[in-house]
Amino acid sequence: MPYSDAVPTTPDLVRIRRRRIAGLLLLVVVASAVLGYQSLASSFSTAAARIEVLRSEHRHGALGEADGAVPRDTTPFDDSVAGVAKLDRALLRALRQAATDAADDGVAVVVNSGWRSPAYEDRLRREAIAKYGSEAEAARWVATGTTSPHVSGDAVDIGPAAAAQWLSARGAAYGLCRIYANEPWHFELRPQAVGGGCPPLYADPTQDPRMQR
Repeated sequence: MPYSDAVPTTPDLVRIRRRRIAGLLLLVVVASAVLGYQSLASSFSTAAARIEVLRSEHRHGALGEADGAVPRDTTPFDDSVAGVAKLDRALLRALRQAATDAADDGVAVVVNSGWRSPAYEDRLRREAIAKYGSEAEAARWVATGTTSPHVSGDAVDIGPAAAAQWLSARGAAYGLCRIYANEPWHFELRPQAVGGGCPPLYADPTQDPRMQR
């Protein structure tokens, strides 16, 4: 083999060096791109996490427990929850007696909503308007901060369905009555129901004279 074939000449060395330099530059560009993408992804992740924190703060601030929001699986005996503790005392006594007897039948009574602040009620009304598309339709499901029996502590929403059905069938014995045909979960105290049965149902809250104030 000739010597010239075995040992690179000066032009060959220059080309080799240029290729190596180009390869290094390519690696630098690729590494920078990867690091830049990771940094961007991290920024989006951080921003998303911050947005979720703000949403959580908003929920727990505007619609927190102090305003009547009720944690999941709250019972009528949870005095630490304002939505329960601020219910009318007579209503709460009747509800606790009914819940005790329901438990004997294997039915667990849960409070999905009880007392609410006027601000909470008005917020729920605005959300209902957004959901149903009109104030007239929203009024069939959510009252205002000045008319709702939840604000006065005179109404409680019961769950799950089995508990609402149990109370609907037996509630009169405790003075607990359904009020609206379209809300099988909503109960209020009607002491006269113990001897005379619950009054006829309104089709929905818009038919209730109390909602016309």
